[in-house]
Amino acid sequence: MSSQYVLDRGSSLRRVSVAKSKSKSHILRRIDWLLILVTISIAAFGDLIIYSVTKPLLIASGLGPTVDLVHQGIYIAIGIVVMAVVMSIDYHKLERFVPLAYFGLVTMLLLVMTPIGSSALGSQRWFSLGPFQLQPSAFTSLVLILVMSSYLAQTQGTIGLKKLISALVMAFIPMILVVIQPDLGTAIIAGFTVLVMLVVGGIKGKHLFALFVLAIVGAYLVITLGLLHHYQLQRLTSFLHNGNQSTTGYNLTQSKITIGSGGLHGKGLFQGPQTNGGYVPAQGTDFIFTAVGEQFGFIGTASLVSGFAILLWRIWSAAMLAKDKLGTLMVAGVFGLIGVSVFQNIGMTIGLMPITGIPLPFLSYGGSAIIAFFAAIGLVLNIRMRRM
Repeated sequence: MSSQYVLDRGSSLRRVSVAKSKSKSHILRRIDWLLILVTISIAAFGDLIIYSVTKPLLIASGLGPTVDLVHQGIYIAIGIVVMAVVMSIDYHKLERFVPLAYFGLVTMLLLVMTPIGSSALGSQRWFSLGPFQLQPSAFTSLVLILVMSSYLAQTQGTIGLKKLISALVMAFIPMILVVIQPDLGTAIIAGFTVLVMLVVGGIKGKHLFALFVLAIVGAYLVITLGLLHHYQLQRLTSFLHNGNQSTTGYNLTQSKITIGSGGLHGKGLFQGPQTNGGYVPAQGTDFIFTAVGEQFGFIGTASLVSGFAILLWRIWSAAMLAKDKLGTLMVAGVFGLIGVSVFQNIGMTIGLMPITGIPLPFLSYGGSAIIAFFAAIGLVLNIRMRRM
């Protein structure tokens, strides 16, 4: 009897082990390799564009021409590792770390404004770590995606007023800290990301309308009360009067000239006179799309936009396949983050949107942003893999 029990128990353990093995194998077969391929391809192309932009400047400064190429390559490698880690942990388990992530973000945003933080160009938003810099604000939208999805997933049906106010307060705290740095562009993107999640989460129409009214009134008060720096106001309004002679007006003019000069086929890699001459400020970061336009022309920019379209399509399909509300909200947040960032960044370089100084996902130079975007893609892959 005892030996029979041991045999039965051993058989059961083997069946459980085989079942777990099959389950893991089944999950791995659901990896969206197209999303991974498109993401890494855009990032690799971005590194090439960064090299083309920074090479003349680095040579003129007496530095090695591949310094930024190597740095961005390291950031991409770290981002891929982070993406793999995020996708490997069940997103329901990741939810347990939401309070810690939120507290950690707020703490970092406070600490970066103390003497231990580093400042540049009038903003204090970095921690210097040897040759690298950590920008806590770059992770604001990602953390808010986790926080809002965890909180709103508990709602049955539409979002009530009390829950809506609580959600807005949670989002407002890190966003206002980002604005103070000042990093207005990142705060705006975070706000739109939260808005997308509220819509998907079931916000009532009247509450959504009230938010739009409050946003308009708030923007009017911020401008009329002089709460924005003069240069911030110029950046936000320069696209309305392209011919002005302000610094931001000059930036936009050079941006449009650079993109337009590429024509249909572009002037070729490393052959753009505007790029080589350094006429476009922040071309390796905020205005990197201009380098694509000049060197690869309309065909190159259209191909890049198509790449982003494929990426967003795969993210959207993951939201449709998510097995629960938590997963749907998380993917919707990532869709909002990347979609709005792409639209805003490209729009500002061609004069259709305000200049807010946000990175073009996976292309703009900078470690913190690209790691955060890779982590967001890892979250999407995570949810798609566990859709059943």
